[in-house]
Amino acid sequence: MQYIGWSATLQGIPKLYTTSVKLRTNTTRSYRLHGPRLQRKQTRAAAVQKSQQLAERVPASSVAQEASSLVHQPVLPKRIQYIADEFQSLSNPKERYKLLLEYARTLPALDASKKVSTNRVMGCTSEVWMTASLDDSNRVQFSGDSDSELTRGLCALLVQLMSGLKPEEVLQVKPEMLSVLNLGPAVMAPSRTNGLLNMLETMRKRTVMLTEHLPKFPSLRITGDAVTPQGSFAEAQAQYLAPNAAQVDALVKVLSAKKVGIVAHFYMDPQVQGVLTSAAERWPHIHISDSLVMADRAVKMVEEGCTTVAVLGVDFMSENVRAILDEAGHKDTKVYRMASDDIGCSLAEAAETGLYSDYLSQAAATGKPAMHVVYINTSLKTKAEAHAVVPTITCTSSNVVQTVLQGFAQIPDLTVWYGPDTYMGRNLAQLFTSLADLPDEEVQKLHPKHTQASVRALLPRLHYFEEGTCIVHHIFGGEVTELVRKAYGDAYLTAHFEVPGEMFTLAMEAKKTRDMGVVGSTSNILDFIASKVKCALDKPFADKLQFVLGTESGMITSIVRKVQGMLKESGRNNLEVEIVFPVSPESITTSSQTTAANGGGPVLLPGGLSMIPGPASGEGCSTEGGCASCPYMKMNSLTALMSVCERVDTPGEVLLEAYKPRAYTETVNGRSMAQAGCEPILHMRAFQSSGQLPESLVQDVLSRVK
Repeated sequence: MQYIGWSATLQGIPKLYTTSVKLRTNTTRSYRLHGPRLQRKQTRAAAVQKSQQLAERVPASSVAQEASSLVHQPVLPKRIQYIADEFQSLSNPKERYKLLLEYARTLPALDASKKVSTNRVMGCTSEVWMTASLDDSNRVQFSGDSDSELTRGLCALLVQLMSGLKPEEVLQVKPEMLSVLNLGPAVMAPSRTNGLLNMLETMRKRTVMLTEHLPKFPSLRITGDAVTPQGSFAEAQAQYLAPNAAQVDALVKVLSAKKVGIVAHFYMDPQVQGVLTSAAERWPHIHISDSLVMADRAVKMVEEGCTTVAVLGVDFMSENVRAILDEAGHKDTKVYRMASDDIGCSLAEAAETGLYSDYLSQAAATGKPAMHVVYINTSLKTKAEAHAVVPTITCTSSNVVQTVLQGFAQIPDLTVWYGPDTYMGRNLAQLFTSLADLPDEEVQKLHPKHTQASVRALLPRLHYFEEGTCIVHHIFGGEVTELVRKAYGDAYLTAHFEVPGEMFTLAMEAKKTRDMGVVGSTSNILDFIASKVKCALDKPFADKLQFVLGTESGMITSIVRKVQGMLKESGRNNLEVEIVFPVSPESITTSSQTTAANGGGPVLLPGGLSMIPGPASGEGCSTEGGCASCPYMKMNSLTALMSVCERVDTPGEVLLEAYKPRAYTETVNGRSMAQAGCEPILHMRAFQSSGQLPESLVQDVLSRVK
């Protein structure tokens, strides 16, 4: 797949390829020349005649037939070529500017009744509306408008290009086909390029909606004073965003009385997060975050007077907290998990298998400089034992790209061995493969020490483990991604770096071509949503933003509180933010399905657990785990938290023995597990601070070469 900056391409940088496509000519609307343009200079008319003659030498075919494969020929669709020749015949940027304004004047005004939020084009700096309908010959007719004259001109270009095509032909028009327009930098500022491509994506989505019945994913609609769920899964997520006051009071009372601090992961159940967030306003020793800083915050809580720490997360998180507290001299502090059973993590457990040990042994046996980049969501034991085999640095989903690129830039002939997340490894390889096709200046925007040649050279030396996945992110595969592409292709797309390649690619395309995507950590996703909401608040008009949440649904509590806080602070009541939860196809049902099979009630799973119903209400969680919600994280319930806290400092505390995290008693090369396991984390923090791999890590890599 090629990633190119379309802002640069539309401004005239040489394109990677063009397509040989000839549009059908049985519609008069799109080919009729507007009156003012017929008065243009003879040179322009000659250019048009030449382009038509060139196009007529191509055998007649539809877009759907020929656009399916890219061929290296200079012939483009007649409509696109005609407009391209018009603009390219004008060397003066002011003349191109005037021509675009002329296009704007020829576009019929859109009726006020159609200038509504459902017809808005997302991601545009100005207000843009786009509608689509099928005419009697089953061809798509578009209408559009904008409050900006230049943007209105771009809208007119697309309406003229696309109206009159068959639905399947519209869907075959790709952004790269517009690169030949070469409107010039005076016309196509980056924001207008993004706007043009967002308009095209909206036209494609509107066309799909005309021809296919697409099921809707559940969603939450957020305004300054309300949160409205759409679908039963969303209702379950929204139920606890406004927590029960009595539950908050009870939790604050027991935490303060017994000096209990809480560290919790973003992926907690909404009920728990809602209560914790409200309780944190009255008891300061509650922290919700990614796994990286949970142990650090636990140490700070103890230093500020807490004598017990409750960890709401999976087992490797509580084990890390225990080990770091011990290392910091707080061995007397009590640490509790929220279940007597194992609270597992499929990804962390993959790194503790014999397969992963074999993978590391292979890295150590190459006889070349080798560095192991291990994902933060693994145990201290994994980090310690890995570092003993191969020099290791920890990474997060937000810094993994820079960590790997810096390693290759700083250590000659390095081989990098990433693990244990297979999807993240594949996404890294895909990203670097795409990067290897870009010019040096584009590569250096990502890392200043790399060029196209250096990226190509590192590809054979990048390895990733192939047997480790997160069971939650696994649902964002081909079927779910195709539904997202069809039904939400014009929305803001977010994806955790751990998702399968299909969702990763879709979000990267949205990021690269339209500035409407983000790939990264949960914190990156939250920051991206907040930044887009801020941009909307900076505009004087009403707006509606739609975000597809490509990660665990548990982080919705943090998103809602962040977004709603921004909306309330602004005083605006004309901005709506919708968060969409992708679920697996097995979880989606249409209105034609009924709940007769189970009497309309929830499906009961082994052990008495109920499954959120999907029939009739639009969606649900399937028995395959079709919603993006971690079953292990759900073991950290509010009931379990209250039970643990109430038993602290009572005779009943003896019953919490099984709730204690595993304590590391082993040593690695004469050091405690905490000391050895923290070293890769310290390497990462040194890199984050200086932008360079620490010299101790570099020397360790070089000294182990046999």
